[in-house]
Amino acid sequence: MRALLIEKLYEWTKKPYQKYFKKNKPWNLTPKELILYPQESLGFHMGCFLLKYNFEMQPKLEDHDVIHVLTNTGISVPEEIAMQYFLLGNGKKSLYMAFVLVIGTCFYPTQLQFFYNFYKRGRSAHQFHHLDFENMLYQPISEIQFTFNIK
Repeated sequence: MRALLIEKLYEWTKKPYQKYFKKNKPWNLTPKELILYPQESLGFHMGCFLLKYNFEMQPKLEDHDVIHVLTNTGISVPEEIAMQYFLLGNGKKSLYMAFVLVIGTCFYPTQLQFFYNFYKRGRSAHQFHHLDFENMLYQPISEIQFTFNIK
C-alpha cells in the first residue's frame, strides 16, 4: 500500500517537476535506438535497462535512468529512495530530492541501513550527478564507473 501511495505521489508531481524545474532539453531517443550503440557503451546499457522494464525515457528526466544504470540500482520503491540517498551522498541537492527522502524515509523506516549504505556509496564516488550524460552515451560504462569510482 505504501509503495502504491509513493508511486501516486510521483505521478502527481512528475509533470510539474519536468515543466518547472528541469531546464535541459529532452534527448529524443528511444530504447530501440539506444540498443544500437556499442555493447559496452552507456547508451546500450540504457537501452537494455529501459527494455528490460518496458520503460520509455521520460522527457527531461533521462539522467534518472542513467543513474539507475551506472549504480546498478533496481526500480522498487525502496531502491528508488536508496538511489536518492546515493545522489545525496554524491553531492546533489534539490527540493524535490529532499521531499523524496523525507517521505521515503518515513514510509520505510526499516530500510534505514539500506539507505545509509547507498548514501555511503554516493559519498565514496567522485561527484558525477551533474554530468551531461547524453554526450557520454558512446563511452564504455565500465570506464565511467571506474573513473567516478561508482560501486
